[in-house]
Amino acid sequence: MHKMLGLMRGPETVHNKLIHKQYGIQATGGGRMRFIHFEVIRMGLLRKLDWSRMFAIWRIDSPWQAVTKKGQGQRMGGGKGSIDHYVTPIRTGRIIIEIAGHCEYLEVKDILSKISAKLPFKAKAVSQEILELDSAKEQWQIENNQNKYTLEYLIKNNMDDLQRKVKKIDHRFFGKYV
Repeated sequence: MHKMLGLMRGPETVHNKLIHKQYGIQATGGGRMRFIHFEVIRMGLLRKLDWSRMFAIWRIDSPWQAVTKKGQGQRMGGGKGSIDHYVTPIRTGRIIIEIAGHCEYLEVKDILSKISAKLPFKAKAVSQEILELDSAKEQWQIENNQNKYTLEYLIKNNMDDLQRKVKKIDHRFFGKYV
């Protein structure tokens, strides 16, 4: 299977909102989750949550993308290596797990923060209010930008021959998702 790096680049367009409008973990950068990361999340939630009042929902698929690896010390050639493990690609803005029920944000913030720190990409604990504030702040920054020479303006007007020099991903997202 190809690496398919496009599955990790750019914003998540579908699973970027909380279903139950309460709390969750949101990816702030792209990456890959292995099986061990699923276990870290599962064990962290099992030990800390009060299951009589709260529940958790997985918002990502189980690992499905094969990653191959050749043995250590092998010479070049000889074809592609065998499958080493499976991963789930994650994009920026994806909700990883969602917690809802009879609880407050301060109860679950520490749990979600500790879990998000152990993930292989940047992630943060969010609530519905935090997501709304972030989107409003981003919209405000776009509307009140005083500098007209943004990367989008420079690429679209081909200043300093940037259309030839920047990556294809920057032609779509203009340097926002690296």
